[in-house]
Amino acid sequence: MESMLTLWQNTGLSAMTWGALVMIGVGLILIYLAIVHKFEPLLLLPIGFGAVLTNIPLAGMNEAGGVLYALYEVGIATGIFPLLIFLGVGAMTDFSALLANPRMLLLGAAAQFGIFATLIGAIALNWVPGVEFTLQQAAAIAIIGGADGPTAIYLSSQLAPELLGAIAVAAYSYMALVPVLQPPVMRLLTTKKERAIKMEQLKPVSKRAKILFPLLVLILTVMLLPTAAPLVGMFCLGNLMRESGVVDRLSKSAQNELINLVTIFLGLAVGAQLSAGSFLTVETLGILLLGAMAFVFGTAAGILMAKLLNLFSKQAINPLIGAAGVSAVPMAARVVNKEGLRADQHNFLLMHAMGPNVAGVLGSAVAAGILLALAGG
Repeated sequence: MESMLTLWQNTGLSAMTWGALVMIGVGLILIYLAIVHKFEPLLLLPIGFGAVLTNIPLAGMNEAGGVLYALYEVGIATGIFPLLIFLGVGAMTDFSALLANPRMLLLGAAAQFGIFATLIGAIALNWVPGVEFTLQQAAAIAIIGGADGPTAIYLSSQLAPELLGAIAVAAYSYMALVPVLQPPVMRLLTTKKERAIKMEQLKPVSKRAKILFPLLVLILTVMLLPTAAPLVGMFCLGNLMRESGVVDRLSKSAQNELINLVTIFLGLAVGAQLSAGSFLTVETLGILLLGAMAFVFGTAAGILMAKLLNLFSKQAINPLIGAAGVSAVPMAARVVNKEGLRADQHNFLLMHAMGPNVAGVLGSAVAAGILLALAGG
């Protein structure tokens, strides 16, 4: 009987709690969304699997000595994984559309309004009984509005690691829901005539301009906002490797092998933070609500900035492309293109939308640097 009792006590069933069971269910839901609905599958699938692993009783995978614990300490706590992801993203990014029409920088910057609106909203939620966010936690939550998963993970790991799981799930879930969240806002703030505006063909961009751009961005970052240098620096290095044309092997490795391996480890390490104790809280619900608000405000701000520019511009800008400033490359640009085609079957906006889209990537990194400077001290 003692042997049978010992055997029972070492089974997962004997140590299973309702909270762990719920979180295993959450992990399986994330896997389902990734496989069946293809919602950000590259991240949601390993995050969901990591959530299942970390909630298995007695496995100890997220305790000192466990594989998930090691991945988190090595890659997330240090910020290494998100920075390596930014290196790969930089190597995959083409700034031609932005350089051909520099005004798109303003749209990418305007869309970051959602970040700072969410910061205010997170602080305001402290009036709700049972919710209490510090400035650091509010800043980490706010970055969800940048629609940039690696940036959200990096900032939350630096300011509020206890909220990392909820913030990462919210960021990637809402990025996957861009085709659902953005179109109603786009239609509400624009007329069919505005959505049908055709934009002039983009002018060609020289190779010299493409090479100089990441270097100039890095120099400006170093001079004005050093706290954003880790993210922006890795992004610019990846882009310089792409555009220089002399390190194709490194560029292709950053775009493929490196980013693929890091994505697996990053997803598992983030999923490891989805334990019942840290996720099943009132604060998590607040984070999910604030994340949705951030996307709506960011989309609206980008569209309204485009309409404002049209008041002073000789060349008309289709306000839809302002919605692409929330980053979420290239999904937001595709959504813009789809809405443009709905208004006019011959209105192709994809390349134009890529301008504010890649500007949004830089904008979210800069916003993260600002939040880190404000709340990190």
